[in-house]
Amino acid sequence: MLQLIGFDGDDTLWHSEGYYQAAQAEFQAIVGRYVDVADGEVRQRMLGTERRNLALFGYGAKGMALSMVETAITITDARVSASDIHRLVAIGKEVLAHPVELLPGIREAVAAVAEHHEVVLITKGDLFHQEKKVKQSGLSGLFHRIEIVSEKDAGTYRRVLGEFALAPAQFAMVGNSLRSDIEPVVRLGGWGVHMPYHVTWEHELENGLGEDEPHVVTVDAPAQIPAAVARLRVLAVD
Repeated sequence: MLQLIGFDGDDTLWHSEGYYQAAQAEFQAIVGRYVDVADGEVRQRMLGTERRNLALFGYGAKGMALSMVETAITITDARVSASDIHRLVAIGKEVLAHPVELLPGIREAVAAVAEHHEVVLITKGDLFHQEKKVKQSGLSGLFHRIEIVSEKDAGTYRRVLGEFALAPAQFAMVGNSLRSDIEPVVRLGGWGVHMPYHVTWEHELENGLGEDEPHVVTVDAPAQIPAAVARLRVLAVD
């Protein structure tokens, strides 16, 4: 029987990726003063730097800012000015300071699910930044537990489920990322409610799930989440 429902944070409870996209646009404008960015190579090199640095910096605005500085120095052959490097650092700070804006209807959706299940928040990223967003969201009181993790993979979900003494089939995860929120849970034998966000970081687009995965229900908006969880509850029994 389905007992525990997990919710992602960024771009599931509150808006996030749009701020990173704006930061990337300004980054490209800055390095565009030194190199031709029209062929898209700059963006790919930035993404490659971010991916290589994930093991060192983790996810979030701090790692993004450091990766932007590193990429700018590399692709301009160290011609980027100190003032431009300072601006790249400031961009990272601005992302860290962005306001927390909830997705319309998400509070009501979480509360409705919490009437029938224990709910947990499982979000990844910089600890300070995520703690700040959770606090400012005003949603913390709805969750039985809050987990801020460095990565969302099978090991992370297995640990959380072990601490609740639950089997994967008793757990469903709600999130916008198939790669981080849904696929690891489904691979373990759990369930997923996928709510796509209108923009997604390229790194999160990679996944191995088929479009007709029977353990996943896709919704278009927060208002549809309670019904999707109810549907999974029936499927989990069957």
